[in-house]
Amino acid sequence: QVQLVESGGGLVHAGGSLRLSCAASGNIFTFDAMGWYRQAPGKQRHLVALINASGSTNLAESVKGRFTISRDSAKATVYLQMNSLKPEDTAVYYCKLFFKGNVYWGQGTQVTVSS
Repeated sequence: QVQLVESGGGLVHAGGSLRLSCAASGNIFTFDAMGWYRQAPGKQRHLVALINASGSTNLAESVKGRFTISRDSAKATVYLQMNSLKPEDTAVYYCKLFFKGNVYWGQGTQVTVSS
């Protein structure tokens, strides 16, 4: 059974940094794509950053130049390095895995950026 374990959220001042991790378990050696979405209170969930099996990345315009997504394939883990954080980055961040035609979600980790 596939499970996603997220870590690294928390409270940070504007301009600070956080690093999110998402580890997939369940005999996953390669994945189709894996990434992060976020949902702010009262808003829809939307893509933040995605990395596919070949290493190509897709980042939302609002985070380009500040966030970086990377992976450790041996550990089936994806990282989101978030720098120059802004109050508008405050949201619950969810890990998403595309694997063998299925989609899996993590339970989410809260990121709060104070002004």
